[in-house]
Amino acid sequence: MSPEGYGAGARLFHKIALSGRATPEMFFDIEKAMHGRDCADATDGAHVFVSGLARSGTTLLMRMLHDTGAFASLTYRDMPLVMAPNFWRGISGAFQKSMARRERAHGDGLEVDYDSPEALEEVFWRTYCGPDYIGADKLCPMIADDDVIAEFRLYVALILKRYAASRYLSKNNNSILRLSSILSAFPNATILIPFREPADQAKSLLRQHKQFTKTHAEDVFSRQYMGWLAHHEFGGDQRRLVFDGADASVYGDPGQLSYWLDLWIDAYAYLMRQADALGDQLVFFSYERFTDAPEEVSARLFDRLDLEPTAVLEVRERRKDDTEKSSFERLDIAHKLYQTMTERSRSTLS
Repeated sequence: MSPEGYGAGARLFHKIALSGRATPEMFFDIEKAMHGRDCADATDGAHVFVSGLARSGTTLLMRMLHDTGAFASLTYRDMPLVMAPNFWRGISGAFQKSMARRERAHGDGLEVDYDSPEALEEVFWRTYCGPDYIGADKLCPMIADDDVIAEFRLYVALILKRYAASRYLSKNNNSILRLSSILSAFPNATILIPFREPADQAKSLLRQHKQFTKTHAEDVFSRQYMGWLAHHEFGGDQRRLVFDGADASVYGDPGQLSYWLDLWIDAYAYLMRQADALGDQLVFFSYERFTDAPEEVSARLFDRLDLEPTAVLEVRERRKDDTEKSSFERLDIAHKLYQTMTERSRSTLS
């Protein structure tokens, strides 16, 4: 949901509730004191975490799973006190509003309202681990300590309590930076890694970067809002995902397509290494296979996640781009990696 329509009061409230680390942590302390004692233990739950490079179909996949009714997720109605969902529900019930669905800020045809699930849990990780993975110009992999993992388990349990559910569903692109920590917190979880044809995904990332850069130049609050949620995928505060400890400046200009194709290669090569280390709890999900045969692929996914079959979201026709793909540098490397992931996806969801 775009913050561009927020009034002055709403902007100030979001700034107070989300900026920095002390205030979100204070609200989480309030939430734990008021609602933490009677939470069911979420440790053994068959939770699902959707995470991949942006523009890979993560939102589409999350919506399809959320529509089964089997999961709880944070929604825009939990904003801005996402660290205290039960407390906020209690005090905001008298003035909650409804809103007609409207296209989200990405301009990609996906519509949202206050009850749409979204990637809001990142506020937790920024609050407790921000310096461990957020740099001035990059984001890096991290490993949470035992205390943070225990707090994350409780946070998920509080979200489950708020929505009276037993399974948690997360969509968060930054989760790829902490996969082992997520599985330490929830050993029975499944992590879904959507991926897309590399040139198409790189071009989509570049389009979004240009669009959000323009938006952030015109509206400072929109840039701050994404920063509070640690969403640095693109725009005026874009920060490179770096998996090898390098300086982010070596990766070139995000205004060039080659930057995003290199990011695609780096991110998914890293995720393949993570899958080799962590096992079959990481499931690669091909965007192209799904859009070509949505009913077949969704049925296999539902079976893999022990879900009852349900209606499949209407899949929009994939954007066609006539740009000559063979001219992209390193595209042969990307395509080999893409084929390997496609085969792994096919064998996992067979």
